[in-house]
Amino acid sequence: MGTFWSRVYRKAVQEHWSPMTAVGVLGILSALYFGTLQTVWAVTGEFTRWGGHLLQLFGYDTGEMSYFKIIKLKGMPWDRVDGWVVFGMFAGALIAALLGGNFKIRVPVQRRRLVQGLLGGIIAGFGTRLAMGCNLAAMFTGIPQFSLHTWLFTLATIAGTYLGLKITLMPFFLGKPVILPGGTVQMAKKYNSHQPVLGFLLAAVAIVLAVLAWQNGNGKLALAGLFGLAFGAVIERGQICFTSAFRDLWLVGRTTITRAIIVGMAIQSLGTIYFIVHGTPAKVMWAGAGAVLGGLLFGFGIVIAGGCETGWMYRAMEGQLNFWVVGIGNIIGATLLAIGWDKGIFTSLVAPYPKVDLVKILGPAGALAATYLFLALIYVWATWMEKRRKYKSEIHLPVEINTAVAESK
Repeated sequence: MGTFWSRVYRKAVQEHWSPMTAVGVLGILSALYFGTLQTVWAVTGEFTRWGGHLLQLFGYDTGEMSYFKIIKLKGMPWDRVDGWVVFGMFAGALIAALLGGNFKIRVPVQRRRLVQGLLGGIIAGFGTRLAMGCNLAAMFTGIPQFSLHTWLFTLATIAGTYLGLKITLMPFFLGKPVILPGGTVQMAKKYNSHQPVLGFLLAAVAIVLAVLAWQNGNGKLALAGLFGLAFGAVIERGQICFTSAFRDLWLVGRTTITRAIIVGMAIQSLGTIYFIVHGTPAKVMWAGAGAVLGGLLFGFGIVIAGGCETGWMYRAMEGQLNFWVVGIGNIIGATLLAIGWDKGIFTSLVAPYPKVDLVKILGPAGALAATYLFLALIYVWATWMEKRRKYKSEIHLPVEINTAVAESK
């Protein structure tokens, strides 16, 4: 029995999960989060509010800025559901990293990566708030909301990652390889026995804080914090990053994470349609130029930065300092968008376009069917890309290797 439970513990806590398992769990959690708290799992809206607080410190009257009215800048982060879920995600990712012995302070060898991370983060942050959501609220949790703007954002993001990849493969971005002196690189320890203790202590503190919030009449905030812990832990264990999903698809035809994300959205859509039918309002935003341009900028930015919203969050909690810089860039970019919203951005890129709710147009069954068709088309395209890349790789192999591959089929 002891061996069985130790094996379960190792699989669940110490080893990384398969992307399909992790994203499937995230899909279920996201639907439950929506039904329980009547809001979508999102992070960049809260990061924009943090930018709003910084503007307040510099004397800006955010109460007169339309964007902050839309995203409801009220109170402080610890007063808001989104604040608790974001704090919970950071804590959950850190706990999972510690339990898995995967925490280590890491600084990029090439310092240019810090500048690249900041610039990419700014571009992605600006784009995500122009489209009213990131890879979560405008894609993973957005498509299951049956809002047409998420379709536009998703397709534009895929195109943006392609453009970003082309730029990052240029010699200027690749930089010169750094050769370390012999004997300076040591093999990492397979497992740090002290980290799990810290992980369990942090988990206990987080749960105690949630219980105290519940007892003080803040049950909604407590639930958001617990959901955040779960979200953060799962994305760290599954190493879920949308940048990797699309970049790897374009680069080598790898579809492991891409397929998992599509399946996760399909699972989530079933849950959200149930809650929508039973009265929980969906999040529907403008389907137009803002969603398209925002998606292009977001996809481009996350490849330049090296991580999307979920990706940089869990990597930052694993000790990778360059992703803290990406996060700072995200907040800066989102804040710049909020400042420019009333200076022509809204009137030119957003206001002329409608909010298209597929449930209201097609009905629940029709909206679900249309969403599944959209996801199926992306799945088929990703599969085709994988086969195409594999074929191109094989035809460029040496003759003797090609022969061996052909004989093995």
